[in-house]
Amino acid sequence: MVCSQQNSQGLKLDFHPAANGAVEAEFTFDTLFEGYPNMLHGGVICAILDGAMTNCLFSHDCIAVTADLHVRFRHPVATNHSACVHAWISRSTTSLYEVKAKLIQDEQLKVTATGKFMRKPHLHGKGTHD
Repeated sequence: MVCSQQNSQGLKLDFHPAANGAVEAEFTFDTLFEGYPNMLHGGVICAILDGAMTNCLFSHDCIAVTADLHVRFRHPVATNHSACVHAWISRSTTSLYEVKAKLIQDEQLKVTATGKFMRKPHLHGKGTHD
């Protein structure tokens, strides 16, 4: 839904490696994804952040599913305007990852998130756990 280029109704975000094992993606969404006029819908924002955190895990060859997600909306995210999402692993144990993400637009921190992800190496996905 978030990063697949084959899903015609998906968001098609293209994640790239960033410093210190993080990933990031730039995006612009039009008014189709508005919650209120000129504002990106909060549910879409949550999907973007969750997708960024999952893609961060994929970049480390880890397959995991979201167990807990906390999102803090600091400022509205404008539609029809470029933004960037950035995600990184903040902590890990043998079965659980804590991953953080932030969404920035116009050099302003708009949204932050912390997620806990349960390792599920038996699932099929982009990466495999070693």
